[in-house]
Amino acid sequence: MKKQMYPCLWFDGQARAAAEFYCTVFPDSKIINDSGIVVNFELNGQPFMGLNGGDQFHFNEAVSFVITCKDQEEIDHYWYKLIADGGAEGRCGWCKDKFGFSWQVVPTVLSELMSNPEKGPRVAKAFMQMQKFDIEALVNA
Repeated sequence: MKKQMYPCLWFDGQARAAAEFYCTVFPDSKIINDSGIVVNFELNGQPFMGLNGGDQFHFNEAVSFVITCKDQEEIDHYWYKLIADGGAEGRCGWCKDKFGFSWQVVPTVLSELMSNPEKGPRVAKAFMQMQKFDIEALVNA
């Protein structure tokens, strides 16, 4: 039997606020239940658990979620929603939301561009200079 796995995100009393925020960012999202200590929610149909565990642990870049985007409109949507209200831009498609969690907002075409032995190095050089990915600049690299 296949076991379901899902991430548990540790928050300092902000699990409900985080779940509500993420539900505004991703389609097909909802809060399933909230016991006060644990908030179960779905983003894009993927289950998550938010735990109000206190200030003992904090997010860092060792764990991030990758969002693959089909076009620039999707990249812009996720990027600007995630950095709103206190989030932060990073480099090479990385950003942090206002809760300090790291995201990678990546065009789906990136793997194809990077697998081209001739074009790949130019694409890598181009995106190393970027914060939010610019698909047109990558394709033209």
